[in-house]
Amino acid sequence: MQVLKEDIRSRVLTVARQQFERKGYSKTSMREIAESAGIGVGNIYNYFTNKDELFHEVVRPVLCALEAMLQEHHGIRGEDIMMMRSEKYLKSCIDEYVALITKHRGLMEILLFRAQGSSLERFRENYTDRSTEVVKAWFAAMQKKHPDINTSVSDFIIHLHTVWMFTLFEELLMHSVPKQEMEAILHDYILFEIQGWRAIIKI
Repeated sequence: MQVLKEDIRSRVLTVARQQFERKGYSKTSMREIAESAGIGVGNIYNYFTNKDELFHEVVRPVLCALEAMLQEHHGIRGEDIMMMRSEKYLKSCIDEYVALITKHRGLMEILLFRAQGSSLERFRENYTDRSTEVVKAWFAAMQKKHPDINTSVSDFIIHLHTVWMFTLFEELLMHSVPKQEMEAILHDYILFEIQGWRAIIKI
């Protein structure tokens, strides 16, 4: 019975993803998801409380990937700021962005372009606000470790840093940039970004 339940849940998630990808959150109904999954509409609520919870579950992999990226660079696992001077740091950033988009392209499109009407429709803004606070805390920690660096950067500049990241993702997705070309674009963009931060921080 447990295997059967997991099979139904998996089928609902697969169908929901297809519907959200095709029609967006607001124009997709729980009834049509249930019908496409081959179950009664009442039965779908045994697996998901409501459409918003189902939407969260569909996009969870990309939410987790974006959270991991934030923590990896500036949060609980944040690297030392001096790593920004190394080729290894540049390559790891490029690899991370490429992997994020290639692995989660479809889910990113759902999250960034088709979330209207869900509790995630302001995901970009909320993530950007939280990222600003995380980066400020990271700068404060780095200032104690390296007193000579300059971390008196305005909140607005830090805010723009994340806004640009989402703009980059959206443009790459909208224009269906091939992987090889995407790697070259990301190399130039991240190099430009790192060099800019190094100039401001004076490292």
